[in-house]
Amino acid sequence: MSLPVVFVHGTRLSGTMWTPVRALLRAPSAAPDLPGHGRRRGRPYDTEAACDVVAEAIADLGGRALVVGLSLGGYVGIAAAARHPGLVAGLVAMGCTVRPDRPIARAYRFVGRLASRNPERADRVSRVALRRMLPGAVGEAMIEGGLSSEVVAPVLAAVTAGDPLASLAAYTGRVWLVNGARDPFRADEQAFLRACAHGSLTHVPGRGHLTVLADPAWLARFVDAAAEAVSGRPA
Repeated sequence: MSLPVVFVHGTRLSGTMWTPVRALLRAPSAAPDLPGHGRRRGRPYDTEAACDVVAEAIADLGGRALVVGLSLGGYVGIAAAARHPGLVAGLVAMGCTVRPDRPIARAYRFVGRLASRNPERADRVSRVALRRMLPGAVGEAMIEGGLSSEVVAPVLAAVTAGDPLASLAAYTGRVWLVNGARDPFRADEQAFLRACAHGSLTHVPGRGHLTVLADPAWLARFVDAAAEAVSGRPA
């Protein structure tokens, strides 16, 4: 049997964003809400607390799991793998291969400050944008658990204070880096790949940062194969 999978969501979203993928997955799975998001909305966000949520979800699934994260979830997955290598059997890190000191990260910090000034408006804009970007069940899953734009600024502060390359270098397990071919967050993907002890890089043709989720069936097959690989079964 494949190892279980813990999915980690993106900024201002919740674990429900993974529902279409989890519905097609063979492996058992969980998708917890990070601090400040979903059912944990209102709780202060920091990287250590986020990693604790991932570790608790792994413990609930038996103590060892494949971790799959997108965007913020990818950065949290990288940090959790470095902090809890005995729990993280493997890592699928999606849309998170840009160094935090890049200009794009500074631009997102500015966006985060704007969102914090009027989170209700930012939530409304996000709902419209997500539905247009990912029409149908995938887009609805993104917003089902609620949006939390007020947490964007502290999330970005925490991410930019981290060192994902050092965390990857500290982790000796299997890592799959996955990027949409049109994702601006793939800017440093080769540096991230070199930092991995056992890494691979996959591009999803025609997809952007969040639209890598547009084909849940493909992603479920990819994750199931990774879960089988780290469980010792042929992928």
